[in-house]
Formats: sequence, C-alpha cells, structure tokens
Amino acid sequence: MKDTLLSDRRPELEVIITQPEHSFRWYEHDYPYPLARWNHHPEFEVHLIRQGNGKLLAGDYIGPFGPGHVALIGPGLPHDWISDLGAEQHIAGRDVVLQFDGDTLLRLSETLPELGNLRKLFAQARQGIEFTGDAARKAAELLERIGQSQGLGRLALFFSLLEVLALADKAERHTLASQYYAPMLDSLTTARMNQVFEYILKDLSGEIRMSEIAQRLKMSEPSFSRFFKRTSGHTFVDIVRKLRIQRACRLLLQSQKTIADICFDVGYANLSNFNRHFRYEMHETPSEYRHRFAHASSKPVMDKRAQSSV
Repeated sequence: MKDTLLSDRRPELEVIITQPEHSFRWYEHDYPYPLARWNHHPEFEVHLIRQGNGKLLAGDYIGPFGPGHVALIGPGLPHDWISDLGAEQHIAGRDVVLQFDGDTLLRLSETLPELGNLRKLFAQARQGIEFTGDAARKAAELLERIGQSQGLGRLALFFSLLEVLALADKAERHTLASQYYAPMLDSLTTARMNQVFEYILKDLSGEIRMSEIAQRLKMSEPSFSRFFKRTSGHTFVDIVRKLRIQRACRLLLQSQKTIADICFDVGYANLSNFNRHFRYEMHETPSEYRHRFAHASSKPVMDKRAQSSV
C-alpha cells in the first residue's frame, strides 16, 4: 500500500559504524529501541523480524509484517518497522539487522567479477524489497548464523546471504516504494554531518574541539550539540570516542605498535584514559583484545558487543 503522506515526514539520518574486525555491521535489538525510528542511511540494510507484528514503512509504502519477515532496504530509503504496543509492552529480540556498504562491493567487482551479479539486486533495493517463501526462510537462517560466526566463516555466510537474495525467484521478491518516490532528505543536515565527520576523521589523532566544528557550521555550541544528538542519536563526545577506539582496534590487529603508541596515535593524552574508554566500548582491555584475536579459535562465538555499537 502506498501513502504519499509519509513524504511529509523528514527521516532522521542514522550514523553507522562497523566493528573494527568486521566489514559489515550485525546486531539484534528489542522493541521499542532508540534506533527503531523513521530513518535513512547510505548503507544497505537486511532486516529480519523474529517475532511480533506491525506495519513496515519504506518510502511511500506501508504494509504488514510478522515473524520471519525479511527485507532489503537500499541507501537513502527512509524506513521503519512499527509494532503497535501498549505503554509497558516490550518485545525482546524482535529484530536482526545487517548493514553494509554496497558501493565497496561493487568497486571490488572490478577484481572479483562475480560480485557484479549484485548490481541488479542493489538497483532494485533502492525501492526496498520484501522477500517471502524459501528465500525469506533461507535468508533468516543465514542472518542468525552470521551473528554466531567470526572471521572468514562470517564473511562466507554474508556472501551466501547476498546470493540467496540475488537469486530469489520473482514470486518471492516484492518491490516496496513506488518507482518515482523521492524522499525528502534534508540536504543541509546531510552536508553538515559530512562536514562534521570529515573534521573528526582528519584530526582524530589530534585535539578535537566541538567549539571549532560548531564555529565552522556557524552554530553555537549548544545548538550544535542538540543538532548532532538529534541527527545521529549520539553525543559528539560519544562519536569521537567510538571512532578513536575503532581506529585503535584496527591498529591493534594490523600493526605491532605498542599499546602506548596506539593510545597517542588515536588522540589520547594518557594511557589510563585510553584504557578506560577502550574497556567501555569493547568490554575488555586493549591487550586482551589483541590477545583474543591473535589466538582466536576457529569455533564460532556470539559477538554481543555489536548490540552496543552505534
């Protein structure tokens, strides 16, 4: 069902940061949940509803969903899964979400031509696709297995998931938003957020001042703080911490630098503060993190940290 009134609602931009050891983001969440809202993002999203019923909003589409519902949402397409619950009602583990950068995969198709087969799927996904039948059942099973896997096994399951979606029979894939739907994305907000992240990532190893980026955007600090929290769902300080720890994780895995050197490389002035922030984000110390991956077992383990990431 189409509803043109949805175009009057401005979707919020969701900021997505993957775990350092992963090329895509997988997480599960309850409902209600802070990020379960009318939103959009530049990444593709595969979404599974484990339990509960409600309405899916995708662009100008409104339709029902129930347990086992699987959808692929393309970049920039506003979406939301809404369950009609009472004030005190709660659905544990309602959703499984997988978000990934499709442009990166298509660029890889220059050297891995097999990935070129995804172009048609990704093009259709810009309107949103709902899967049914065997395709939905296979996709749901793979989504669950991905959450329990690590390393190359996790990546292999991800590609298997994409294959299931790409090869789904036409009778089991249904386009959601209308062909000419054009979302009212706030170009000013997007431009501002791009400028913020350009500033953060360029100066991640140095001193990052909220006052400086607020001045660049011609906003007061309180106004910028409210704008950033409303847009991203996180405070400016939280995002800077997450990005610094993400870079630290990559350095721990990909270099032989000491933890102290990495601490300073990602913008921390002292080791104790770095260790405290690292433990807050990753639930372990930097040395434990490095040791765990250096001696990783081939046995799949559930990665619960993904639920607390951005």
